[in-house]
Amino acid sequence: MSTTSNNNSSSEVEVKRVFIGAGCNRVVNNVSWGASDLVSFGAQNAVSIFCPKTAQILTTLPGHKASVNCTHWIPSNKFAFRAKNLGQHYLLSGDADGAIILWELSLADRKWRQVLQLPHSHKKGVTCIAGIMVSQTEAIFASASSDGSVNIWELVLSSSPGGECKLSCLETLLVGSKPMVALSLAELPGKSGHIVLAMGGLDSKIHLYCGERTGKFIHACELKAHTDWIRSLDFSLPICMEGEGNSIFLVSSSQDKGIRIWKMALRGSLANSEGTYRKEEISLASYIEGPVIVAGSSSYQISLESLLIGHEDWVYSVEWQPPSTTLAEGTIYHQPQSILSASMDKTMMIWQPERKSGIWMNVVTVGELSHSALGFYGGHWSSDGLSILAHGFGGAFHMWKNIGVGMDNWQPQKVPTGHFAPVTDISWAKSGEYILSVSHDQTTRIFAPWINETSPHNGESWHEIARPQVHGHDINCVSIVQGKGNHRFVSGADEKVARVFEASLSFLKTLNHATFQNSNFPVGLQVDVQILGANMSALGLSQKPIYVHSVRETTDRNGNDGLDTLESVPDAVPVVFIEPPIEDQLAYHTLWPESHKLYGHGNELFSLCCDREGKLVASSCKAQTAAVAEIWLWQVGSWKAVGSLQSHSLTVTQMEFSHDDSMLLTVSRDRQFSVFTIKRTGIYKGNDEISYELLARQEAHKRIIWSCSWNPFGHEFATGSRDKTVKIWAIENESCVKQMMTLPQFNSSVTALSWVGVDRQRNHGLLAVGMENGLIELWSLTVKRSEDGSIAVPGVAATLTIRLDPSMCHVSTVNRMSWRNHEKSEDCKNMLLASCGADQCVRLFEVIVD
Repeated sequence: MSTTSNNNSSSEVEVKRVFIGAGCNRVVNNVSWGASDLVSFGAQNAVSIFCPKTAQILTTLPGHKASVNCTHWIPSNKFAFRAKNLGQHYLLSGDADGAIILWELSLADRKWRQVLQLPHSHKKGVTCIAGIMVSQTEAIFASASSDGSVNIWELVLSSSPGGECKLSCLETLLVGSKPMVALSLAELPGKSGHIVLAMGGLDSKIHLYCGERTGKFIHACELKAHTDWIRSLDFSLPICMEGEGNSIFLVSSSQDKGIRIWKMALRGSLANSEGTYRKEEISLASYIEGPVIVAGSSSYQISLESLLIGHEDWVYSVEWQPPSTTLAEGTIYHQPQSILSASMDKTMMIWQPERKSGIWMNVVTVGELSHSALGFYGGHWSSDGLSILAHGFGGAFHMWKNIGVGMDNWQPQKVPTGHFAPVTDISWAKSGEYILSVSHDQTTRIFAPWINETSPHNGESWHEIARPQVHGHDINCVSIVQGKGNHRFVSGADEKVARVFEASLSFLKTLNHATFQNSNFPVGLQVDVQILGANMSALGLSQKPIYVHSVRETTDRNGNDGLDTLESVPDAVPVVFIEPPIEDQLAYHTLWPESHKLYGHGNELFSLCCDREGKLVASSCKAQTAAVAEIWLWQVGSWKAVGSLQSHSLTVTQMEFSHDDSMLLTVSRDRQFSVFTIKRTGIYKGNDEISYELLARQEAHKRIIWSCSWNPFGHEFATGSRDKTVKIWAIENESCVKQMMTLPQFNSSVTALSWVGVDRQRNHGLLAVGMENGLIELWSLTVKRSEDGSIAVPGVAATLTIRLDPSMCHVSTVNRMSWRNHEKSEDCKNMLLASCGADQCVRLFEVIVD
């Protein structure tokens, strides 16, 4: 997607979306795989859409004001056979405030629109949405909420893109103090025209309701067999017996670790049905008869068909394999006898009945081996039944595809990855090869372009290629060390220590393969880098190096023969990847070793920055007094503290060195900015002497100053504040700071700024402004100077170049933005802008200036 705008300075700017990295909200029922072959999931307040074939997130849909709990496609992949002639597909999403939104995807141009927000939705969070297509243009769906209600809706779909959809609430069922968390709908077999709704929740019973398409749902019966919460329910389509679809199956799963299959069979006259059941009792798959439910003139016998035991922990989801789209008899489709289950025991299983005995068996087991994960929240089939997708506690997806011919061979596939908590900071690599991001999910991740001939963006697509730090604290800030030498970064978390990490040899080889597709690895670098990778510590704090020449010991000091204990974590195996790694590999085999700890701060680290030459790193921490709010300077290499700058009385929120490294700009919660002059002659002489001086301190805004950024071509800078303003300042005569202008007031707090140079001769650049509401604007700034170099009046010309489309932006606070360091050329037309936010997303935009 791209947005284009003209500005007054006669240049045109186009912005294209290049990449979105985001993790999945950690809730059950969050993911849905549609007949469109796209997967939907909630990422904080956004609904995200990804394409399993390209492993890329295509878009995020803004609209929810609370975290998205569940999504459901209409038609889902179960009803792919009814979607053949549809020009539009629809998606329902429910959030933690009880709101449900209907979205429309036009297949012709792949454009999304928000159709409507359901009226009279729930008073509390929506826990589950389930729906069925009853005809080509009509769907019925149900929504459950923790407010103790279940609503049943009828949706008449539009026949043309952008047309009107008709929605009506058929029934509201009040289920009492124990809310429902699992729903499934089906049309009863035969010609009754009735709908059956199964619901399950905290009372461990399955409740069945029957109703007509027009409404009036009546409680039919309860199925009591599970001994703990019901977690998932799914009806099959009618099963063909002797050419007639006269029965449907319901599969249920629970926190009691069991899966049960229930049969609902259409009964004829009483005499006939008795004869039928006597015959079936002879088979091994005999079942226990349950209640009979009546719907109109038809009655249905319910019986327990099978109990599936195999999982060792709560079974969070069960799903019938979607029917193949080949006609069997008229409108009856072949429903495969195959069930997918996903559990907190970190496995997914496929169950099928044995041909001879009819006993249901576990025929496929796939799972995750990493030690950091806590199991799967849900599993889903692709519409062709050849791929299965899981989402887990770590916000990550796991996909397997059956590539076997004649026999099953399920292999892991690439999927989108990303943070599953707010992303707090990002930093570009020295030469712009990759982005490093940190998050409150306690991980540091590296995203890089992987050269691939089939990808849309210049033959490359972006993927997560490493997870250098997996920590035990929320990480707040990061800075890549610029300058010569190996790739290094410093990160700060909710602890008083900053940590320094150095790239491993396995990462450098992977990066070389990703960016250059080149097996000729620089030999000189290999001599310098003796560390292959790193091991995780038991508490997730320090990461120990694995050396190139180390011999792996099979027995540890305690004689545990490599067995897992609370004190030990098995050795990681650093790997050089020739294609983007999957979640298991990222979480465990791409760690960087920690080389130093920087002690000095009195509270949790809050912000970090490095100078352009890679000689100094500045750090700050959370503070409520002037003594704690000091900024520490560290010498890169020796990592000694070489300065302590005091100016602010509250937390310093962001810092940045000027582009000539002569000044350090800091902004703070105390509404002031400070500019320090830095003289670093001592560093080049090899000693630790450094001189710094406070050049200016000024109260600049009426509220917290969240962000600042220097003009790349001079000593002008911008500050952005909670008071919804951005101000441009200039340092005059190396002594005083003068305000040049205030940009027109924004609609929301300004939380992130980044200034990039476009044309040095005109002193022209672009200022990216990110806001608390997630939106991003680009402003054109041209600083006017007189011949002697001083600022001319009016000083700076500013125009709004482009306001990015909300569907391209974040859906909550933009925490940081950063332009890629482009080559040393004077002018730059194609630029990359990275941003990260509280919506769990890392976003990358290509900005083209004509």
